[in-house]
Amino acid sequence: MNANPILLQMKYARVVNLFAKKSGMSLDEALAFFYHSNLYQLVREGISDMHCMSDLYLVEDLQEEYKRSK
Repeated sequence: MNANPILLQMKYARVVNLFAKKSGMSLDEALAFFYHSNLYQLVREGISDMHCMSDLYLVEDLQEEYKRSK
């Protein structure tokens, strides 16, 4: 299923903002990591309806991906 592009952009903004706050990184760092993450690819492509998951769920998934990347 494909989500409305404007709604996806709003979701991305909320997820990146929350990820930055929870991880203690700047918005620029969080945004850069997000756009290079596997999570972004899944949400963008509509795989498993990831865009329907809560913002907090996506942030926790993103944090796990960040930990694995170090």
